[in-house]
Order: sequence, then structure tokens, then C-alpha cells
Amino acid sequence: CPVVLAPKNGSVAMPPPADIVKVAIEWPGAFPKLMEIDQKKPLSSIIKEVCDGWSLANHDQFALQHADSSNFYITEKNRNEIKNGAILRLTTSPAQNAQQLHERIQSSSMDAKLEALKDLANYSRDVTFAQEFINLDGISLLTQMVESGTERYQKLQKIMKPCFGDMLSFTLTAFVELMDHGIVSWDTFSVAFIKKIASYVNKFASDISILQRSLAILESMVLNSHDLYQKVAQEITIGQLIPHLQGTDQEIQTYTIAVINALFLKAPDDKRQEMANILAQKQLRSIILTHVIRAQRAINNEMAHQLYVLQVLTFNLLEDRMMTKMDPQDQAQRDIIFELRRIAFDAESEPNNSSGSIEKRKSMYTRDYKKLGFINHVNPAMDFTQTPPGMLALDNMLYFAKHHQDAYIRIVLENSSREDKHECPFGRSSIELTKMLCEILKVGELRKLTC
Repeated sequence: CPVVLAPKNGSVAMPPPADIVKVAIEWPGAFPKLMEIDQKKPLSSIIKEVCDGWSLANHDQFALQHADSSNFYITEKNRNEIKNGAILRLTTSPAQNAQQLHERIQSSSMDAKLEALKDLANYSRDVTFAQEFINLDGISLLTQMVESGTERYQKLQKIMKPCFGDMLSFTLTAFVELMDHGIVSWDTFSVAFIKKIASYVNKFASDISILQRSLAILESMVLNSHDLYQKVAQEITIGQLIPHLQGTDQEIQTYTIAVINALFLKAPDDKRQEMANILAQKQLRSIILTHVIRAQRAINNEMAHQLYVLQVLTFNLLEDRMMTKMDPQDQAQRDIIFELRRIAFDAESEPNNSSGSIEKRKSMYTRDYKKLGFINHVNPAMDFTQTPPGMLALDNMLYFAKHHQDAYIRIVLENSSREDKHECPFGRSSIELTKMLCEILKVGELRKLTC
């Protein structure tokens, strides 16, 4: 049994009250102050007590924040997260800080402006500060700087161009952090701003930070607003995105695939297949295999997720055909079956298929359809009325017959000469394989946020 040691005076040692947190509080130019915070007292009273200890007036203009890398402000909502032994910092209030930064980023001094934007990018991660800065119409100020300010800075001497790149990077970073809090609607942005962000995807391809922020903004625009999707789709093409997959920076590759996924996801149904065809023409699959999957580095979780999403969106294009039954009366669909027969038995068939009696031709077709491995030899269209796999099975069979003709003919002829107990009928096998692949690849299933 554990032994509890009592103090010498005989009283039992009591744990400290649950509402009391022991912390250290820093203030520039002073020794840290050790104090106990009573979590039952209003935060404003605690801040006043700290200010009084350093003889600071106007305590309502001060706040406490974590002294770690986050610099997050402490509020009534999150104060319970303070742990014993935490190091806090007394600093200007979020409202004061936001007002000062709002003024500093408009400075005529390049150095002062750059330092202010750097601070803004850091503070904007904190939702408490973000709310105050947004209340000052800070988002509009940043978008105006992006829309109209960049040309003026680009005309500066070459020595200032690196400074411009840093300024734009910090501006876009602050914008992304502020928008990530979900306080402001994405529907409020102008075409001029969208055009400018889209142009950065090409203009600043060599500047990793600007490119990454621009791709992140485009993805969020597409996912969060139907109107913005249409505007972004007009400004950015798959051809402009593909080169960013051929680089070596995995973060840029991840954001690029995320933008492609977003455009794919928000595209109208009739446009998705068109987009998939463009991706195929641009050899997206081959590029991803070469530069992402077979690259000499591990694939991180976010990249794995974006690849999964791309696979789901691509495979789900097959759902419509998978769930479409063949119409035995549809001549165009029946012509596909005739084409399968023609490719397999053209060399054996008579020069003119229309010669001979109808009964003779029917008998020949029935014989050939049996060799092709259909269950219904008389009307093989009936084999494609089960969904899944529906017409998708016939699509696969026709593709195989056209693009791998020698292998197709060999399989059909070899199987037609086998004994029944060793048969592997092409028709039935193709239908079952297509159905099995649809199950394995989860065609038609909704994408999951964590896969």
C-alpha cells in the first residue's frame, strides 16, 4: 500500500484547488512574475492584477497570450486550457494589435511594411486576433493590395524584387490564415482578385511560398462557392497545373492535385467526363506515377488522401454505365455485340454475311455467341441486364477487343476448343471480372474525408 507522509504538525497535505493554476507571466524588460490564477475570477480582473504589479495603466488595452510559438491569445473561452507551469505573456489586446497592424501594413516604408505583413501572417492564425482584424475590414485591405499594389512594386528596381516576393508571400499567407477561420464568406471576392491569384500560379512558379498559397486559395474558392468555381474554371486550365506535378516539391504537388480534385468535384455532371478526357490526354496518370508515386521519397498522409480522392472521383465516372441495363431493342447497343463477333470471327465468316437463309445466319450467330462465352446464345443482350456491372462490362469487352485484338481473338479461339470442365468463357468471365473490379474499387461509393 502507498504510504502518505503527513506534515510534521500532523495535518494532512491537501492538493491545490482545481481552480488555481500556477503560471509565470512575462513582460518585456522585467523579470517574469510567478503567480496563481484563480480560474473562477473574470479574466479582466486577472489582467488588471498583472498590470498593477508592473504599474501599467489602461489595463483594458492589455491581454494575456501563450509565450510559445503559437502566441495565441487567452480568452474566457479557452482559459481552461492553461496548464500548471505554463509561461504566459502580457501583451497588447487583440483589438489594439489589430488596429496597429492595420496601420503598419499601409506604411510608405518598404521595410516597415514587410515587417508588418510578416507579423500579420503570424498573428492571423489566432481566431481572436483574426476577428478583430476582419472587423476593421482587413480582408478588403489585403485583397486591394493584391489587386492594385503589385504592379507598382514590380516596377521597382531589381534590388527590390526579392522584397516584393516576400511581401506578396506574407500577404497571401495572412489572407489564407484569416479565411481559414470561416468568419468571412468566399462569395465576396472580385474577378480581378481571382485573375490575380490565378496568374500567380504561372508567374511565380519558382517561388514556392507564393505558388503554394495561390493554389490553396484557388482550392478554397472552388470548394466554397459555386460562382467562384465558374470564375476559377475560366482562369485556370489543367495544362497550367500539370507542370507543377512534375517538380520535386511534394507540398506543391499535393496542392496541385487538391485543385484538380476541387475542379473535378464541383464540375457539373456533363463536364466531368470531358474533364476526365482532358486529364487522360495530358497523361495525368503517367505523370503521377513517375513524379509522385515512384519518386524517391515517402508519400505523406495529405498526398495519399488527395490521390485517394482523385481515384474516387475518376472511378465514380463509371457508375452510370455500371448501373445501366442493356436494352435488347436498342440497335446501337446490339451493334457492339455484333462488333465483338465480327472481330473474333471475321477471318472465318463468309465474305457476305447477308448471304444464305435467315435460319442459316441465325444458327451461325448462335454458334459464334456460344464461342464468345455468352450465357444466352440466341440473344446475348440479355447477359447485360444485371446491374452491376451493366453496360460497363460490354464497354470493357469492346475496348479489349479493339485495343488488344490479337489477345482477344486468341482467348476466344482457345477457349472454344476446350472441354466444358476447363472452359473460361470470355463473355461470362468479362462480366464477372467487371463486377468484381467495381466492388474492389468501390465504384459509386461516396468519398470519405479521412481515407
